[in-house]
Amino acid sequence: MPVIKVNADCALPAGLPPALAGALGGLPGHAPVILMIHGYRYSPAAAHCDPHRHILSLDPDRSARRALSWPRALGFGAGAEDEGLAIAFGWEARGMLGQAYARAGEVGRSLAGLVSHLADRAGRPVAVIAHSLGARVALQALHHGEPGCIGRMVLLAGAEFRDTAAAALGSPAGRGAEVLNITSRENDLFDFGMELWLGRGRRQALGFGLDRPAGNWLDLQIDDGETLAALDRLGFATERRPLRLSHWTPYLRRGLFDFYRTALAQPWALSLPMLRARLPGGIQPRWSRLLAPPAQWGGARA
Repeated sequence: MPVIKVNADCALPAGLPPALAGALGGLPGHAPVILMIHGYRYSPAAAHCDPHRHILSLDPDRSARRALSWPRALGFGAGAEDEGLAIAFGWEARGMLGQAYARAGEVGRSLAGLVSHLADRAGRPVAVIAHSLGARVALQALHHGEPGCIGRMVLLAGAEFRDTAAAALGSPAGRGAEVLNITSRENDLFDFGMELWLGRGRRQALGFGLDRPAGNWLDLQIDDGETLAALDRLGFATERRPLRLSHWTPYLRRGLFDFYRTALAQPWALSLPMLRARLPGGIQPRWSRLLAPPAQWGGARA
């Protein structure tokens, strides 16, 4: 099944776009519905930074940096009858960081209606994967969505604050969802910058998870050696080479998408209780990657 493109534009439709409604018609009952949301500096309105020609495409422009196809990495595009439905969601994420952050909140609130209609029409909760400011979009959709509209969410280096995420998790839809918060000390400088510029030093980013633990939230630090060893034992061999600084390794590090694909398409195979029992669960201190001796990192950035 092809990837269905949906853009926020000025306003999302009250129901479902025709292409999306049509794709749901022949969807097998057990097939997943996965919504993919890009992050900062992408825009469907500009060819050079169009996410539908980049990470959200089945065949991205290989001349672009960090051009990894999310839908292919999630198992779409092979033509299997039960591979499910992939939805590539585009939104205007350019401009100053504060402007993009505010716009992400507005887009997420609008997206809540679409996701609620989508889950109702599909007869199953929607799975979500989102990077950077796309995590804010996803969490706002969760906060304002109907109960049961989102099943499991994977946030990659989410550019959002702890208190806002906790409020989303405490909403009617949030209490019924599960969140895998993929974090990394490679992202510390980006988290710190957001805390200074947007939080004025008074709010903390999601790099260390929620302020208070929640049963339906799990943090996973993907540059921690013990965590990667545990993923290997679970059958998800992952690249071990850490970087000093990168905002993109949560989707560029080889092997991680195999884990994300299973977590989203077959959540019963990677239940949160099982993952808590198998993963170390600890999170390393801020700056531990940036200040590590050269022998412990593989480069400056990805």
